[in-house]
Amino acid sequence: MPSGAARTLRFVRRLRTLSEAECYVRCYGGWDPTVTIVRLEPRRPRYDLAVTGEHLRREFEARIDARPDEAQPEAA
Repeated sequence: MPSGAARTLRFVRRLRTLSEAECYVRCYGGWDPTVTIVRLEPRRPRYDLAVTGEHLRREFEARIDARPDEAQPEAA
């Protein structure tokens, strides 16, 4: 049994999504005039690469496995 108070609502259904400004006010209880909301430009699309990270890993492991065994220095 949880130590906190029992919930009175099972779920909350939002009629619309909140804006960033509304979320800030709800979280911090007010609005500071030094806070401004900045809209970021959308990210540029990424380039489609011919090689994936998984492919690079497999190739690297294959090269390591293909190396000749290095001679172990003999203890004097």
